[in-house]
Amino acid sequence: MARSAEHELHRRRRSRNVGLGLVLAGFVALVFALTVVKVRQGDLMEAYDHQPRVSVLPEEGQDGGTGTTTKEVQQ
Repeated sequence: MARSAEHELHRRRRSRNVGLGLVLAGFVALVFALTVVKVRQGDLMEAYDHQPRVSVLPEEGQDGGTGTTTKEVQQ
């Protein structure tokens, strides 16, 4: 027994589903675009991997008042 006419409820539900699908597709596209941009800037990022970051260590010979040298901090 096939439906001969589509009910109004089904039309409204379909339009909401299409709208939600477009929003989700837009979100996926945004996340993908941000990922591509971050990967292309790979050398500019520093990850936190439990290692001292070179960019925040004081220069060689400058201890910053701590009494340690850069070599001691790196070990």
